[in-house]
Amino acid sequence: MHIDPNKCVACGNCTYVCPMGAIAIDPILKRAAVNQNECVECYSCFNGLSQEHLNPTFVRAVRKVFQTLRLRFDPEPDVCPTAAFQPDDLTWPRTVRRAFSDPRVPHESTGVHGRGTEEVKTNDVSGRVGVGEVGFTIEFGRPGVGVWFHDLQKMCWALAKADVAFEKKNPVTSLMSDVASGTIREDILGEKVLSAIVEIKVPASRTEEIVRLVWEIEKQMDTTVALGVGARCDVFGNENAIEPILEKLGYQPQRAKTNIGLGRETNAS
Repeated sequence: MHIDPNKCVACGNCTYVCPMGAIAIDPILKRAAVNQNECVECYSCFNGLSQEHLNPTFVRAVRKVFQTLRLRFDPEPDVCPTAAFQPDDLTWPRTVRRAFSDPRVPHESTGVHGRGTEEVKTNDVSGRVGVGEVGFTIEFGRPGVGVWFHDLQKMCWALAKADVAFEKKNPVTSLMSDVASGTIREDILGEKVLSAIVEIKVPASRTEEIVRLVWEIEKQMDTTVALGVGARCDVFGNENAIEPILEKLGYQPQRAKTNIGLGRETNAS
């Protein structure tokens, strides 16, 4: 994404909608610009602001007159008055940024919108996590921090070394050049995304081990980490195996979602 300097009137509205803080106004040029290194191509600016298509010269003249008279003239805070945002024609590897950052775009590897994973939330249909197993969804970068793939690589290497099973239908897994070692493709290590999720599965007996491993590696990462844990309930809807372990580790587990078995098995095991 970039901002057309011929259209920008430096109203500043766009600086508030960027989750990465990648937009700033140059006080000398009096134009807003996008930091291409920090932009994750989420299109929050392009889609989050109404665009009025006013004449930039007219808007600048009005603002200058009002400034001279010490009067304020600002457009509504959710408007780009001159439609200055211009989406770029993205090429590889920058296309990865939008695939992981814009929830309206289906991920190329899965066809699923958003970050490209249905996660264990559809476990009643997919059967990803079985009895005696625990599935982890480890999310990086949300909210408003983002994550670089070279940082994500640290966690993937550590998990692979611990002999975990990476979810095959996960977009991060699809970008690994070597799944066994958790090695991510070298050509995307310099890309930053709004959010990414690594999904793994291990025997329930390894729950504490994996949580402590995540704790250790996240200290080496310059991002936020959120840990989701998925397990099967018993016939009464109770889960008494994993929850006590999480409580022992200091968590106060809250059920994010309970599937009740209304789904129909559609995915080949």
